[in-house]
Amino acid sequence: MRHISEYKLYLVISIFFSLALTSCSTEEVNDEIVEESIADGTDDPEENTDPEENPETGAITFDDNFDLSEERSFTNFVLSNVEYNKFITGEGDLRLVTEKAYEYLNDSYDFIIILSVEASQPDDLFFGRFTPVSNGIEGIGGNTFNNAASYGSEGKLKGIMYMPRSEYVRNGPFLHEIAHAWANKNFLPTTVGGHWGYAGVGGQLGGFDELVSLGGNSYQGRLNNEDGFGTFANGGNSIAYGNLELYLMGLIGPEELEAIQVAENPQAGGSFGQFTADAITVYSPQEMIANNGERVPSHQNSQKEYRALTVIISREKLEADKMENIHSNLENFSRQAEPDASWGSLHNFWKATQGKASFSFDVLPAHIK
Repeated sequence: MRHISEYKLYLVISIFFSLALTSCSTEEVNDEIVEESIADGTDDPEENTDPEENPETGAITFDDNFDLSEERSFTNFVLSNVEYNKFITGEGDLRLVTEKAYEYLNDSYDFIIILSVEASQPDDLFFGRFTPVSNGIEGIGGNTFNNAASYGSEGKLKGIMYMPRSEYVRNGPFLHEIAHAWANKNFLPTTVGGHWGYAGVGGQLGGFDELVSLGGNSYQGRLNNEDGFGTFANGGNSIAYGNLELYLMGLIGPEELEAIQVAENPQAGGSFGQFTADAITVYSPQEMIANNGERVPSHQNSQKEYRALTVIISREKLEADKMENIHSNLENFSRQAEPDASWGSLHNFWKATQGKASFSFDVLPAHIK
């Protein structure tokens, strides 16, 4: 069974933060694998020739429509107009992309990132979507499952992210979509499925970090000392992961987990971040862990280094300046240090996790079949 929710309300939030538009959508899955046929015209692996390396640039051509960039940081998959248009209307065939990747690359990746190259946000389309593929972690809400085989993975793949613009690696919602690998899988009650909603998480999946009572069961949620917060998301890549998100990611232990306020039966008010609620319930760290079980593996044994394969889909092969921009943003996002000045105050993965985890996009020789 599969449940997909798409969220487009973050346009209002991003205006208040004066940042790039971000939004999200989640697709929740369980142990049941839904078989779908991929589009006709995919290559037969037995007919593939050895990859060809360009002696001048170092780029690798796997076949006429699938290349590896000279920096070895991303691949470019040229699709037909029909298949490409499916992605920018929300109906893209993920298996078409993942099975192409696994024809030539080993099962070395925790995530596959699919990016279109639209110049502007397509109308009526989510800004990002995370598709869970497997989960072997206990105590974070939801079930353990593994549907990796249905996408061509031998078991390592955890999730697939799709965003319609490559610029969203820098501006967001990239950090947001990554957070869906661990949260909110009903770890806390919410009226905003897959997100924190009216809860005091103050992280990538929404929520406030300060709550002011206005009297009469009315409240003002605040974030970073400013009135207002998002119930779906907060400020794109300008916001670090919240305390609870770090716990669910396995980056801090229960002794560092903080209590969380959750509004009961919240109703949005007329001003940004204001709402009414029947009550505010405080969940202590002990209560949250008792309700969901201890995280297994614990933060002492959890994975902290992640590898992703980035596949840029396009109607024609990418121009050099576009490839340079994509590589720059991927390099900044994966730095185990602050991103360069072109990112301003935006967070990369290392910064958003307080230096506790890393994200890599490199395609190494050992990853190529």
